[in-house]
Amino acid sequence: MSGARLRLLAIVVPLAASALAFLAWSQPWVEVALTDGRELVAYGDVAAPAVPPLAIAALALVGALALAGPVFRVVLGLLQALLGAGIIASGVLTISDPVQSAAATITTATGVEGLDSVRALVLQAATTGWPVLAIAAGALGFAIGVLTALTASRWPQRTRRFDAVRLAPIDESESAPTPDRQDAWDALSDGDDPTAR
Repeated sequence: MSGARLRLLAIVVPLAASALAFLAWSQPWVEVALTDGRELVAYGDVAAPAVPPLAIAALALVGALALAGPVFRVVLGLLQALLGAGIIASGVLTISDPVQSAAATITTATGVEGLDSVRALVLQAATTGWPVLAIAAGALGFAIGVLTALTASRWPQRTRRFDAVRLAPIDESESAPTPDRQDAWDALSDGDDPTAR
């Protein structure tokens, strides 16, 4: 795959992964049936509060990747992979223990605190498909981060307009204006356009 395509993937895929993570996060993650017959729904903001900051950080990396040199691309790629792994972990934790992920919602509805006390109130708890989508988004972010780190040196050279200015010694023989040029500047200063002659 060409360096230009790799660069495009490294910019577009994290955008898509972050959008998917935000979409999943805004949906119901856990459905709970309580022993008193009530049914509650815990959304992603309760079940996986770490997803938005991780997705926002992944978005910020896209801007940094556009300006970074090869060494920093490797670092940013590894950081992207870590952010993706964090989103994966949020989804896996919810699937592995839905009651704990929904504990805040249950406490708000019942007034009962403490995980053991909350568990005693739950008849059944099940996750929806949204945590799986979050895991897929995290996996996408993780994969593109690893790919970015491995292929950073193959990207096309970026433009130099964002580089720091470096002062170099001036060669007096090349930079000194000739008398004709000096006369032209003096004429311009006096309001005379030397090109109109």
